Amino acid sequence: MGGEGRNCRNMTVQFPPQVTPFERPAEQVAFHRTELSLILSLYGRMVAAGEWRDYGISCLRDVAVFSVFRRTAEIPLYRIEKRPKLRSKQGMYAVIGTNGQVLRRGHDLKAVLRVLERKLIRAVE
Repeated sequence: MGGEGRNCRNMTVQFPPQVTPFERPAEQVAFHRTELSLILSLYGRMVAAGEWRDYGISCLRDVAVFSVFRRTAEIPLYRIEKRPKLRSKQGMYAVIGTNGQVLRRGHDLKAVLRVLERKLIRAVE
């Protein structure tokens, strides 16, 4: 009964589709170790400056997101996104602000993160 449902007193029970051993699981986009090293280096400096306090990482089907928070219960201050499908167009890395505005987009993660490092220089002054 792969993928078919059975009606049990007004309640439908769904069975998962049969998976063959040759099918690959759904792909996920994730940050590579070198990418995370750059991001966490910036994160550490911003924490030391008292600007950031928490982060979250989401690895989804077509995007990996590193979210930065001032406080845990808030919406993210910034999102650093990796979208490999945009590699040949605008660049796969982007820094997005609180209101959804793209602050910087490009092919080089280090160059894209510079928009946040400028905020670090102002915070230290």
